Amino acid sequence: MKDAPFTADRLLALYDRVAEAEDAIPRLRRFVLDLAVRGKLVAQDAGDEPAAELLKRIAKEKARLVKAGEIRASKAANPPMSEVLYDLPANWAWASLGTIFNYDAGDKRDPKALDKALWLLELEDLEKDTGRLVDRLLAGQRESQSTKSEFRKDDILYGKLRPYLNKVIVADQPGYSTTEIVAIRPFVPLCSDYCALALRRPDFVDYVTRLGQGTKMPRLRTEDAVVAPFPLPPLAEQRRIVGRVEELMALCDQLQAARVGREAVRDRLTTATLSRLTDPDQPPESAPQNARFALQTLPTLTTHPDQIKPLRQTILNLAVRGKLAEQDPTDEPAAELLKRIAKKRSAMLNADYPNPAEARTQKKKQAQQVLPAGLLALPSGWVWTTLQQASLMVIDCKNKTAPYTQSGIKLVRTTNVRDGLLNSNDQKFVSESTYEAWSLRAKPEPGDILITREAPMGEVCVVPEGEKICLGQRMMLARLVPNTIDPAFMLSSLRDPDLMDRVQDKPIGMTVQHLRVGGVETLLVPLPPLAEQHRIVAKVDALMALCDQLEASLTTATTTRSRLLEALLHEALDGVLGVQSEAAA
Repeated sequence: MKDAPFTADRLLALYDRVAEAEDAIPRLRRFVLDLAVRGKLVAQDAGDEPAAELLKRIAKEKARLVKAGEIRASKAANPPMSEVLYDLPANWAWASLGTIFNYDAGDKRDPKALDKALWLLELEDLEKDTGRLVDRLLAGQRESQSTKSEFRKDDILYGKLRPYLNKVIVADQPGYSTTEIVAIRPFVPLCSDYCALALRRPDFVDYVTRLGQGTKMPRLRTEDAVVAPFPLPPLAEQRRIVGRVEELMALCDQLQAARVGREAVRDRLTTATLSRLTDPDQPPESAPQNARFALQTLPTLTTHPDQIKPLRQTILNLAVRGKLAEQDPTDEPAAELLKRIAKKRSAMLNADYPNPAEARTQKKKQAQQVLPAGLLALPSGWVWTTLQQASLMVIDCKNKTAPYTQSGIKLVRTTNVRDGLLNSNDQKFVSESTYEAWSLRAKPEPGDILITREAPMGEVCVVPEGEKICLGQRMMLARLVPNTIDPAFMLSSLRDPDLMDRVQDKPIGMTVQHLRVGGVETLLVPLPPLAEQHRIVAKVDALMALCDQLEASLTTATTTRSRLLEALLHEALDGVLGVQSEAAA
């Protein structure tokens, strides 16, 4: 019987149909391994010695080893196989791992007794899934304080810690390893490279992942390993399989390199396109042309949802630089708007203000505001100001952890502010009495802007309508003077990706950096006329809606590609099975 082989041309044809799927190459690699261990990758040869004869020789050798005292009788026992997964060719055989291999065959060695000239392998030296060695150090190059396992050349070395990482390699020389790597040694000579790829096959990874013991650091137990099913082909076919797998994996490497190259070019084009929009030296008359080019080009260059974020950041950056909406010389200048803000603020922080002490504090802070010299030029009608000058008040929260309750008033911590929105991630609550005590300076109101000083710095959102909240640690609040600055514009301004460049009182902290209170109060704000603020907000909303649509379509496309990949792999497998059934007939 001679079956039709799975060739490189067939793999290329399959790749052409699934190339745009995000995980196409890893899935194709697993597909190749799946075909290999099912006997569907190369043709069977009736002249090969059947696997059943191999098993007989294995049994005979184990009996000899026991008699010679080289292994214990328990090692020679054939553990019952846990399950049979799929049909194999007639001259193959299923057998439990412990039937074919001496599992954990390496002798244990005291770290002080290691030969410093021999290889010492650690788990981090092995690449996930591929069987590649990423580093090779000698025992003399490593500090060893724990027991090691000695292995021989051609042993299959298997990482039993976090086995889902699929770290398997064939030893090309003798050495030592951490005991988290077990030496798996066949009782009779087999093709070690086939044995290694069979331990990397998808169904075996599923098996060890399911049975790994331990939540944080799962390990494959010996009793589960030795009963694992192992697909054993004739020895001659093992070698043919390895040759075909190496050929197809090399092709996958080439496809992966080409894909990475394409993505790099695409990313460079995207970066260059966005840079044209944000270039501070571009002539004003070229801005509309560059914007049109970007809007026409970016949908073609953008292929994954995570590529939308730079586009959103560019939109926000353009918004606060006056590049998004037209200027109108008839608009009331922002300098006049600042005068109205100062007048209204003074009237609100008068002697009748509910918290006279806070009113005095805010007036004092206003008097301390200074703009530095040499600020970048702004469009006509715009002015630089500080967040404190643009607001009725800027306050910080208590600098300690609030006492939590099971329910009550939402406590907003830094984790609850992301991407311009308030969220309920790991939501904590406080009592009414804590809320009152923590809100003496000002109770947060809908429309107030919340700002994080840490973890991470500079995340902002607006308090939504109907929300009653308490400020948590490392949070600050800016309240605008009513009917002066558009809160949506201020939110967009504070979401500018270059926000930290506008911080005068720079972040501090050696391990976890955080903004000072003064860094938020004196944050520089480019302020346009109020009418232009409204135009900017409308343009930002429209462009963000387009981003939402593009992101949704890319998410849908990614899901569709993944499903198509799954269907095509099943189709390809069925096709291989069908072709071979016809060949057998």
